[in-house]
Amino acid sequence: MGREYREETDSIGTWKVPSEALYGIQTARALDNFNLSNVRLNDFPEIVVSLAMVKKAAALANAELGVISDVAASAIVAACDEIIGGKHHDAFVVDIIQGGAGTSTNMNANEVIANLASLSLGKRLGDNSQIHPNDTVNRSQSTNDVYPTAMRLAVMNRCEPLVVELQALCRSFDSKAKEFNGIQKVGRTQLQDAVPISLGEEFAAFSEAIQNDIRRLLQISEVLREVNLGGTAVGTGVNAPKGYQSLAVARLSEIFGTRLSPHRNLLAASYDQSAFVTYSGILKRVAVKLSKICNDLRLLSSGPLAGIGEIRLPPVQAGSSIMPGKVNPVIPEAVNQVAYEVIGRDVTVTMAAEAGQLQLNAMEPVIFYSILNSTRLLTRAAKMLNEKCVVGIEADERRCAELLNKSLALAASLVPVIGYEKATFAAKLAQKLGISLREAVLRERLLNASELERHLPAQNSPSGL
Repeated sequence: MGREYREETDSIGTWKVPSEALYGIQTARALDNFNLSNVRLNDFPEIVVSLAMVKKAAALANAELGVISDVAASAIVAACDEIIGGKHHDAFVVDIIQGGAGTSTNMNANEVIANLASLSLGKRLGDNSQIHPNDTVNRSQSTNDVYPTAMRLAVMNRCEPLVVELQALCRSFDSKAKEFNGIQKVGRTQLQDAVPISLGEEFAAFSEAIQNDIRRLLQISEVLREVNLGGTAVGTGVNAPKGYQSLAVARLSEIFGTRLSPHRNLLAASYDQSAFVTYSGILKRVAVKLSKICNDLRLLSSGPLAGIGEIRLPPVQAGSSIMPGKVNPVIPEAVNQVAYEVIGRDVTVTMAAEAGQLQLNAMEPVIFYSILNSTRLLTRAAKMLNEKCVVGIEADERRCAELLNKSLALAASLVPVIGYEKATFAAKLAQKLGISLREAVLRERLLNASELERHLPAQNSPSGL
């Protein structure tokens, strides 16, 4: 049996809409026009929920100001509550990348909410006689204030889970820092032996680097709380009744559960995407740091016999189809790849934000998609890195001691005692003769044994060494 359709008409003409669809003609046209990413609005539930929150706030404000009836407002609010509660998300179907600065997204929401409200009042799907997508659901609004406001809510919603996973990762690094605190090892700069550090210090630094970006994420969230709801088309508030802006933002704050504030200049807010550029930049910072840390974990665990091998990563899968016993650092490698994706999406956000023209930025869809996708990827990557790698890392104390005690990293400790030139001579002699630095110092009588022990860090002495 073929699919059944209903016909709907708009300013362009007539179009067939699946008879059971909660959406309407403008959504159906968008489905036909934009078949790009194969990613739909409902692939990001936070977008759908945020749109419903904005529409609910608008309906409540409109009813209080007397521009829509209480009956219509109640029906719209009930429909929005169902969507916020997780129902009907399958009706939000337009491609997340679209032309029109998000108009298709806004109309998808308007049509679904209008149909749900109409059904509750005894009407049929597509009957807009009592609840109209534009005249009722979209009253006092424009895509240009609804869409960016909803996206701010969606980004803030996704920020919290990312912060939670990053904090959990920091706790694991802190735990390892305490566990490894007494293990001395070679500190390296430019992949060359530098000075002694402890393995615990190295892991504590990983934690601090991430905590710094957590603070930045929380700070930028404050900027995202400034919304342009009430600015309508270009920030002038055209077609919105007096008092609508402050009332709608107040109702949205109550619905969202976080204090929001009207943007100080709605005309600027209609096209300026700098808050998202900054937020994307912080996501890039997080990605860069996670990738750097993963590079270090891969280096420190390299070998295990022919590399550095100071730590052991938990084995999570066989590493080769041909080399028996090989285990690869697949979790850090996957995080590296997530970082490259996020860094690339930051470039997309930057270019799209720059492309704004006059009173609107038509490239908003790819900005919001890039940021939400990056946030989701980083959240999953941080969780994976923590649970499948960091919590199971073990130190190889024997290897740390072996590399430290035969390295030249101890030479820097001698500079205040015998001077840079003599310390350099001892280091080069040790390297030339294949002996330890201690042996070189004693051989050349630069210090006696008791003096040497006072000025050089104690050697690692794990059991069995």
